[in-house]
Amino acid sequence: MSQTRDTRPVLRCHWRALLRETADETALVKAAEECRGAAQTLISQGKLMTAALFRYGRQLFLYFECIGEELPPETLMAAMSPLLTPWPQKDTTRDWARMYHVYWHCEPVDAEDWREGRPRQRRRGRIAYLKRDKLFDYVTHHRAIVEEGLLRGDKYMSIALHEDVLFSYFEEPRSSVNILRTEEGESRAIQAWEAVDPESHFIHLPGSEGQNFLLLPALFDVGETEYNTKSSQ
Repeated sequence: MSQTRDTRPVLRCHWRALLRETADETALVKAAEECRGAAQTLISQGKLMTAALFRYGRQLFLYFECIGEELPPETLMAAMSPLLTPWPQKDTTRDWARMYHVYWHCEPVDAEDWREGRPRQRRRGRIAYLKRDKLFDYVTHHRAIVEEGLLRGDKYMSIALHEDVLFSYFEEPRSSVNILRTEEGESRAIQAWEAVDPESHFIHLPGSEGQNFLLLPALFDVGETEYNTKSSQ
């Protein structure tokens, strides 16, 4: 008897948090380990596919993939709450600020599709700072690339935006796919982006060695398929 296909949707979620100035490093490591355990439990329950937390100074960047329905970040990150400075959210505050998905190379059909061919991977996180007068130009061009759907890249890569900060999640080894899942077609949208001097949109961060994006250390990363489940640099 054949196994029933897992047709539940996969939702990719990106969040940003800010550590308190007085946050203790030992407490941070302990909280991250507890959050890792909570994520593993949700994975074992079939509610999450993968989760990863990255750090840049006081900033934390969280990526996770929900199966079936979206979960609030507090579901797996409750242990981190005492260490965070809340963000203003309209008429309230919240520990985690939602980052808005602006760029990707593939869209999950369902959970089965998202698992197919996924290797034992290394989960990576990067950030970039945009020049404020170039922010909307960046978003306009990258949304055009997504809507066209022809540019090939990593199946699991995604870029999200909050304020003028970009957070990029991707996996290694990288794959090559596009939203339309076709080998045919030349991307005119990427040509338009290249024509407006992409380098001029970014503020290069210390340690990036002139690259637009800076790789971040992971406080934890876990998933259904394991490659690196411990803290990584």
